[in-house]
Amino acid sequence: MTGATRVTGVTVSGLGVVVGRRALLTDVDLVVERGEVLALVGPNGAGKSTLLRAIAGDVDHTGTVTVDGVPAGSEPPIATARRRAVLEQEHAVAFGFRVGEVVRMGRAPWRGTDRAEDDDRVVARVLDQVELADRIDQTFPSLSGGERARASFARITAQETPVLLLDEPTAALDLRHQEGVLRIARAHAAAGGAVVVVLHDLTLAGAYADRVAMLADGRLVADGTPDEVITAERISTVYRHPVTVLPDPHSGTPVVVPTRQEAVQ
Repeated sequence: MTGATRVTGVTVSGLGVVVGRRALLTDVDLVVERGEVLALVGPNGAGKSTLLRAIAGDVDHTGTVTVDGVPAGSEPPIATARRRAVLEQEHAVAFGFRVGEVVRMGRAPWRGTDRAEDDDRVVARVLDQVELADRIDQTFPSLSGGERARASFARITAQETPVLLLDEPTAALDLRHQEGVLRIARAHAAAGGAVVVVLHDLTLAGAYADRVAMLADGRLVADGTPDEVITAERISTVYRHPVTVLPDPHSGTPVVVPTRQEAVQ
């Protein structure tokens, strides 16, 4: 998108989240344009998932959040569900639904509208994208952990919202499917959507995100392109572990290599 045609997907201004006496997030400002993938990175406890949940409208907060141009919490839940889809870390389903049924749940916000006519086509397409078309009649609990993660990702992409909020979508996946899921996220942005994704793998963040926002102790410490944010000095300081950052030999994107002591013999 050109600067003249950019549309805001998510805005966060002065965001704070306090639980008990502990501040989980303090004074966070972010803008994610339609057409962008923003990766949220940082060490454990930095506030990444809390920030994603605040954007989704799932935690109380101070400051302001808008999603697809609408202030969070200002419209009925079904309208919100048509603007943003949320993939959480856990992929549990209480009953023995079949995979196709679980994915079809993502179409619920469009029930009773003209778009419901596309349900079968959309479910088939997203299952094919995550390579689970042959599991459509298998029960969700019988899937492997990685297959459950891919089915859950298919469910939220079936929702067909302009904004995707993804919390560690690659955590349970093998290398091939990590790449596949993030390629789908990139395609969503390329088609005019906005994606906010929590990632622990800094190399994946560098490869697939347009921008990287790094959090530490509930505060935003860096926000910029992967090359600007993913530096050896910053990572070594924020994560408290030395690293080397090298350019990928094919794409030039940053590859993060931890510095390791020799193993004890």
